[in-house]
Amino acid sequence: MNNDDVLVHRAGHLGHLILNRPKALNALTHGMIAAVADSLDAWENDDDVSTVLISGSGERGLCAGGDIVAIYRDTRLGGTESAAFWRDEYILNARIKRYPKPIVTLMDGVVLGGGVGISAHAAIRVVTERSRVGMPETGIGFVPDVGGLYLLSRAPGELGTHAALTAGMINGADAMAMGLADHFVDSADLPALIGGLAERPARAVVGRYAQVTPESPLSQQRDWIDQAYDGDDVGTILERLAHFGQLEAARAADAIRAKSPTALSVTLAGLRRARSMGSLEAVLNQDYRVSLHALRWPDFAEGIRAQLVDKDRNPAWNPATLADVSAADVEHSFQDLGPDELGLSFVPARSEAAS
Repeated sequence: MNNDDVLVHRAGHLGHLILNRPKALNALTHGMIAAVADSLDAWENDDDVSTVLISGSGERGLCAGGDIVAIYRDTRLGGTESAAFWRDEYILNARIKRYPKPIVTLMDGVVLGGGVGISAHAAIRVVTERSRVGMPETGIGFVPDVGGLYLLSRAPGELGTHAALTAGMINGADAMAMGLADHFVDSADLPALIGGLAERPARAVVGRYAQVTPESPLSQQRDWIDQAYDGDDVGTILERLAHFGQLEAARAADAIRAKSPTALSVTLAGLRRARSMGSLEAVLNQDYRVSLHALRWPDFAEGIRAQLVDKDRNPAWNPATLADVSAADVEHSFQDLGPDELGLSFVPARSEAAS
């Protein structure tokens, strides 16, 4: 079952998937999404597999997200391959959350964008002192997808809003505080943890190596974060950040101002909508609508060009200011796709519905 980009191992009762593009920081291709999905299909009814593990090869991290450069090329050719990629990726995100066997994900090192989607919806999510987790999409003229808004909208207070708009990385302790991870493990213990998963129940093994979580730097800043990011207008948020007199608030404002005005406006609107959605599947359906509309934004191609192709780090956003982004344009980003809808649904089991 092995291929170059996803290595598939069996050891004892463990099915282990290793994302294997270390030179690209394990960025996801469409073939990798299909390979992970195929393994999950094969192991679901295999009584010899009781736990699934997802990790990344190399020392830099689990996954830096989707293959954005490939998406950039596709935007210039009409976007049909990107639509197919996102459809299968979002279906996989939902499958990971609903998988009937425990999936353990090692969110060690860099975990960005699509890497969050393939890890943070799992049943048992492990971070380490090396974890750097983030949804960087607004910096490339895009919107957090892969169910990221489902997770961020459920973070305490306005921590998720801060993370979504600034597009910065957070550490493992912050990821724990925001509900993106469950266990903090020293990276030196990961080999032993992996070995234990082959022989013993997943929760018992991870619990054995879990440490007391360090204090979350972001949680210590909840006072100004919750006040600044309350509301539905990015411009108002920037005004509040400017008046707090806090260095971190000023840095947050600078980070936000550098991002695509369109992406910021749609991100905040999507985050607020996600708060009222009852399932990951509903948010993924929204993600798919927004992603397909974003293919036609000038900012998406321009953001990728500036950050990852030409690497001049100087995107020319269009519209250039938040004031020039109309409410109609934001609303259009959530417009129904008709027959092209993703159409994911979730029918809870009786026990879940009762709770």
